[in-house]
Amino acid sequence: MIEAPDALRAAREGWDIPPDATATLINVSENLTYRLEAAEWRRILRVHRPGYHTRTGIESELAWLAAVQGQTGLSTAAALPGRDGQLVQEARLDAPRHLVLFEHLPGRHFAPGEPMEPLFRRLGERTACLHDHAKGWTRPDWFERFAWDEAAVFGTAATWGDWRAAPNVTPEIRALLERVEQTVTQRLAAYGKGADCYGLIHADLRLANVLAEGETLHLIDFDDCGFGWFGYDFAAAISFMEDDPQIPALETAWVAGYREAGVLPEADVAMLDTFVMLRRMALLAWIGSHRDSTEPQELAPHFAAGTARLGARYLDSGTVCA
Repeated sequence: MIEAPDALRAAREGWDIPPDATATLINVSENLTYRLEAAEWRRILRVHRPGYHTRTGIESELAWLAAVQGQTGLSTAAALPGRDGQLVQEARLDAPRHLVLFEHLPGRHFAPGEPMEPLFRRLGERTACLHDHAKGWTRPDWFERFAWDEAAVFGTAATWGDWRAAPNVTPEIRALLERVEQTVTQRLAAYGKGADCYGLIHADLRLANVLAEGETLHLIDFDDCGFGWFGYDFAAAISFMEDDPQIPALETAWVAGYREAGVLPEADVAMLDTFVMLRRMALLAWIGSHRDSTEPQELAPHFAAGTARLGARYLDSGTVCA
């Protein structure tokens, strides 16, 4: 773990930081995220995990982020250049690390259990706008992002590791989830990766990465953006709450909102449960490969069993969101 004062010192190497600024660690996931603040001044510092993204990959994320900010009405947090004009800075902490500094946005997070249908309707509409931009945007030749497809979740080099290595995956759970993996893979292969359903997505629009400020939604943390099915962004939106009784209503609201700004055929809606199951299996692997982070530790005791319950429902009825 990098202590907050060390992160602040690293930030000062690249950016002009007020002398009285303090740093507070606010999130530990793929990266370390700190809130830097002084009187009437706030920024968000992301200290990247070594080996997760290359510098080109990070610059690719920020290139799309800048294009979204400049070419759409979506609200996102701008990355701020350092003294050398570069958005990505480098510092040696516990290891060589990449750093990015973002503006701080207002708003509040929603929490599971709150009535969220209006939020999900707006989120669906905003997601459609994001996808529409991705479909029409000409990416730089050097653009580099990974994918969130079946190989990324189930392959031998899965991005977050093998779900079988997650805590409490018993032989019984493993046998059931192997059937789920096979079914998900078959349905994704039949669905395909046409340009109308597969492209550049945020890939992590869960509640932690959406800030509501009145009627405005701020979409933050594009760190996992990459190539995937557009419907995967709904699956990401309900991460860690897939079995909440609100989910069917939230899916209905999200689809309605999406259709206010984009096209979503019924065949695509019918695939949402498969994307939810794909995402849930990815999260199970994530918990297994991130045991040093607080959130995975908290989820670990019951996540495998919960995934198995969802998987059994999926195999029995083809649905998760019901």
